[in-house]
Amino acid sequence: MTANQTPVTRGQLIPFAFLSASYCAHIGFFNPYLSLWLKDLGLSLWLIGLLTGMQSFSRLFAPYAWAWVADKTHQRFNVLKWCAFVALIFSMGLYWPVNPLMLALILFFMFIHTSPIMPISETAMANLVSQNGIFNAKRYGRVRLWGSMGFLITVLAAGAWFEKNGMQDFPTWTVITLLAVNISIALISKKSELSRDDQPVLSVVSVLKQKQSLLFFSSVFFHVLAHISIYTFLSLYLDSLGYSKDTIGILWAVSIVIEILAFYSQNKWIHRLSLPAWLCVCAFTMVIRMVITAWFADQFFLLIFAQVLHAVTFAIHHTVCISWLLHHFPGRLRARGQALYSVIAYGLTGVLGSLCGGALSSWLGLGSVYIGAVIAAILSCLFSYWLLKQAHNNLFN
Repeated sequence: MTANQTPVTRGQLIPFAFLSASYCAHIGFFNPYLSLWLKDLGLSLWLIGLLTGMQSFSRLFAPYAWAWVADKTHQRFNVLKWCAFVALIFSMGLYWPVNPLMLALILFFMFIHTSPIMPISETAMANLVSQNGIFNAKRYGRVRLWGSMGFLITVLAAGAWFEKNGMQDFPTWTVITLLAVNISIALISKKSELSRDDQPVLSVVSVLKQKQSLLFFSSVFFHVLAHISIYTFLSLYLDSLGYSKDTIGILWAVSIVIEILAFYSQNKWIHRLSLPAWLCVCAFTMVIRMVITAWFADQFFLLIFAQVLHAVTFAIHHTVCISWLLHHFPGRLRARGQALYSVIAYGLTGVLGSLCGGALSSWLGLGSVYIGAVIAAILSCLFSYWLLKQAHNNLFN
């Protein structure tokens, strides 16, 4: 049996839209404001970098391990339910952060259960929106934009809430949003799970050894490494420059609004370039964004422009990557291919970015993190260009 042969119905995709919205709503407040909550607890910049890096460290192994379990048992739905439930239980420990070690353990066990949720669910969704192996960017974008909307709502609401009431309600926000994730997963029908694939099982290692795979993952690694500076340190950086929490929330919201527009409209123009060509465009745009953030962040309107570039550096880049993975990791490799993407693109980069960024910010100031991000973006440009020379495939529908 090959990838989805019959047209997918709207009813099959709606539960995935709910899950995307609720999960990204959780991320929408958790990632931007975790560092500020840790700062409010009186922790040092280095320790903040270490604790925020726990999320990326969990992505070094958790997504692939859970994807392996899901593939072997053919119980992706039950794996999602279990991971979401355990993450919710551990999130309640944030009410009692006895010491940094206890806090690290709580965050670690939360993250190893939240990190596989999107890789596994996106595997199923990518399969549903594909026809005969061709990725339908329109249907994917229309589902994925609900995640962006969930992120937008909470990043704005949380910014206003924390500005008015302080950071003490951060644990409550965590519990409520993870409860919403659990409810959303319960709405997914087991019929939405990927069907068993009767094609011969390829080796993940054999796919990774291909030159195009090495160039792709190298490009993605450095691209997301640059992006980690935004995810982990942007709120702290802007706070140090004197921006209010409301303004920080608005700047995050600008990037998400433009991300929603990109996901909604991408089917009209994304097919004009090949996947490697889009990777080049995304990497070059990332260079521009990081240069502005590193040296011109005190210029509010330039900073807004940098946030607008998020449409390319994240939304388009993410769609391109999902399409590439769908093509190069077929059949029963699909969940593990998506998990490897999470490990390499977000696990390794997150650990390196958080630890090195924490050290750099402590020694040279937060601005130095974005100078390093410029270098990473330039390296992504190089690997994307080399990949472009290898292949000129356009897999969008």
